[in-house]
Amino acid sequence: MAKPTTVKEAIKKFEEAKGVNAGEVEKVELWGQIPPIEKMDATLSTLKACTQLSLSSNNIEKISSLSGMDNLKILSLGRNQIKKIENLDGVADTLEELWISYNLLERLGGVEKLTNLRVLYMSNNRLKDWSEVERLAALEHLEEVLFVGNPIYDPNNTPEYRIEVLKRLPTLKKLDGVPVDVDEKEQAEAARNAG
Repeated sequence: MAKPTTVKEAIKKFEEAKGVNAGEVEKVELWGQIPPIEKMDATLSTLKACTQLSLSSNNIEKISSLSGMDNLKILSLGRNQIKKIENLDGVADTLEELWISYNLLERLGGVEKLTNLRVLYMSNNRLKDWSEVERLAALEHLEEVLFVGNPIYDPNNTPEYRIEVLKRLPTLKKLDGVPVDVDEKEQAEAARNAG
């Protein structure tokens, strides 16, 4: 079996393919490496200008150090093997969007550190407890979440499910790709006040 691609090798491939210095570009795409990347490492800290980093469609099990990525706004980690939201302290103040669909997440602990998070795409994970959704309430800038394909998502009971989410996350403007309407906001507020 081929040994995994390292972040350093992936960056080198990216630079060669695009004819750029990865440390100077805003969008760095390290997705779908063959063989896949299995570990994030400190090499990522060399991506000083990066505002959007894609590491999706690899085989990463753990989020690790993003220190030094002072401009990172969008982090794409979809289609990996991630079980925990962790080690994002280095980008906690700048990260606005976390794309982490198709992973193995059951819990959202650690997400509350991302004080400027506006968008959380986490469809097709293993989220099943409402108490985990409630953790997102601490994120006052959160506008959009995607929960489709999680055990918590109920396609047969969409209106009730949407109200349950909005009751916990009143700042949302979009849920599962559908804008939140005034009626839903009012129903969620009534449910919150009744609860």
